[in-house]
Amino acid sequence: MKNPEQEEHELRIRPRETETVSLKVPRDTLASLDRVAAHRDMSRHALLKLYVGQGLRQDLSRQYAERVMATAATVLARHLESREEASEILREIQAESSF
Repeated sequence: MKNPEQEEHELRIRPRETETVSLKVPRDTLASLDRVAAHRDMSRHALLKLYVGQGLRQDLSRQYAERVMATAATVLARHLESREEASEILREIQAESSF
C-alpha cells in the first residue's frame, strides 16, 4: 500500500479557447507592471492574466456569497415571524464570515 505522502501527483492542464483583446493602458501603469513582473520573475502578459484571474475569482465569490445570503433571507422569512430576528441572524452571519 502506498504512503499518501509518497503518492505522485500529476498536473493536468486543460486547454481552453482563448481570444485576444486589446487594451489601452497608461505608460506609467505599464512601467509599474513591468517592475512588479520582473520582481515576480514573470512576464507582463502573465502578470496581467494573474490579476484578471484574481479579480474575477473575487467578484464571482462575492456574487455567490450574496446569492447565499439572499437565499438564507428567504428561508428565514418563511420560518421566523420576526423580520428583526431574521435581520439579526443575517447580520451575525455576515459579521462572522467577514464579507
